[in-house]
Amino acid sequence: MTGGVLVYDTTLRDGMQREGLSLSVGEQMSIARRLAEFGVHYIEAGFPASNPKYGELFDRLDREDLGDARVAAFGMTRRRGVAPEDDPAMRGLAECFAPVITIVGKTWDLHLEKVTRVDRAENLAMISESVAFLVRHEKEVIYDAEHFFDAYRAHPDYALECLRAAEAAGARWLTPCDTNGATLPAEVSRIVGEVREALPGAQLGIHTHDDSGCGVANTLAAVEQGARMVQGTINGYGERCGNANLVSILPTLQLKMGVESIPPEKLSELTRLSHFVAETANLRPDEWAPYVGRNAFAHKGGMHVAGMLADKRTFEHVDPEIVGNERTMVASELSGRSTIVAKAEEFGLVVDDPEVVGRILARLKELEHRGYHFEVADASLRLLMERELGIYTPLFTIESYRVISERRADGTVETEATVKLSYDGERVVGTAEGNGPVHALDLALRRALGDRIPELTLIELVNFKVRILDDGHGAASATRVIIDSSNGVESWGAIGVSENVIEASWEALIESIEHGVRRTASARQASSA
Repeated sequence: MTGGVLVYDTTLRDGMQREGLSLSVGEQMSIARRLAEFGVHYIEAGFPASNPKYGELFDRLDREDLGDARVAAFGMTRRRGVAPEDDPAMRGLAECFAPVITIVGKTWDLHLEKVTRVDRAENLAMISESVAFLVRHEKEVIYDAEHFFDAYRAHPDYALECLRAAEAAGARWLTPCDTNGATLPAEVSRIVGEVREALPGAQLGIHTHDDSGCGVANTLAAVEQGARMVQGTINGYGERCGNANLVSILPTLQLKMGVESIPPEKLSELTRLSHFVAETANLRPDEWAPYVGRNAFAHKGGMHVAGMLADKRTFEHVDPEIVGNERTMVASELSGRSTIVAKAEEFGLVVDDPEVVGRILARLKELEHRGYHFEVADASLRLLMERELGIYTPLFTIESYRVISERRADGTVETEATVKLSYDGERVVGTAEGNGPVHALDLALRRALGDRIPELTLIELVNFKVRILDDGHGAASATRVIIDSSNGVESWGAIGVSENVIEASWEALIESIEHGVRRTASARQASSA
């Protein structure tokens, strides 16, 4: 099969409906940038005016250069009995900066009766008038036909009428949605094929959910029948059992079906993208995920290892390097070396000695076994490399730190931190109060060094994430802390791991500041040169 499909990512909207998942605007922006760099064609950012967070997100996206990626706003058809121009939500979609608007409309009689409480004629008018209104405002309109497959089983003629109404009004894309995740691949294939025959000039997309475990298979089946836009989320995040997983869909399309979706050279970034989104969402990356999981190319003993030594194709369906992953095999001492060299080059470090590469890799694997994860901690990874290369010079030397928290009778909690350091041969001490241990330590560090290191004033801690690594040990469990910082131009992550959450936080804080001061100083020198 040849040809290509466009990729429509809805992680920032549909993915956020996963229970327990919430991202700050800064985190959403980080994901949007990574999606754009990866080659996603459409980035759905949600409802522009539904709440202050989405409002801020759209304001920031309006100022962000995302290259060729197009931002899509999401909304519903006009309200019943209200003209689009009189519907505040429709006006908000028309007035927002996003060049693409995705609107969802009803298709299934069950929803017409129980949810919108309109008859079929009014529903068609809601679809047609909403699409036409947005087209008049020069928007590219994607029409998502909600519960389309349920509707098609119940009343195929009317389901098709809904699509025809959107197409006639100017919708560029028509997307049948398996909203309940109830449809099986053979049925998706049949129905999408019949839709294509009934609407031969339409551009079809596909939007599926994973309630039956068929989200990826259903998407692939639709593409085989002519769908040319795939909607989904990174790692399959979404409500209930999740959305169709783009991390599985995209390499399967490209490597197995001959259907290009993203630039081929970007596929090697897939594993990093998957892990980045997981860590940004403070979720554990799925170690058994197809293509990108840590164990996706793990080979353990016996006949499998023997077969792999003879020919990698014996137990691997694709080369892991194509998707940016690594094979794990006892006999493979070279596993992961190319990643080390590539990251070193990215940091501007020269790592051309195989022995040094092996030493860095061994140290990295040792730390990851203890719970470190460097996918979202470039600052810590760079410092690790510098130490193994023998070129690391500490910004300051730590003598000690102390944190005291006091809960008073009125319920208020006061936290005080004191740090003792050696900087440029001088002993310095800083003490500060904060709203918690990490905040107090950060302020004390700045108080001790602020006059001596002016770059500190530009560095801001923007995110702080804690994860218990071995929760079976209760309060004695090891803790991973990730701190994201920014100097207003770029952002970076640092990591710490310890059974003591304050020590893990201190480690991450120190590495974040040390990296940030160097990066900020280098940027200043470059700009003044």
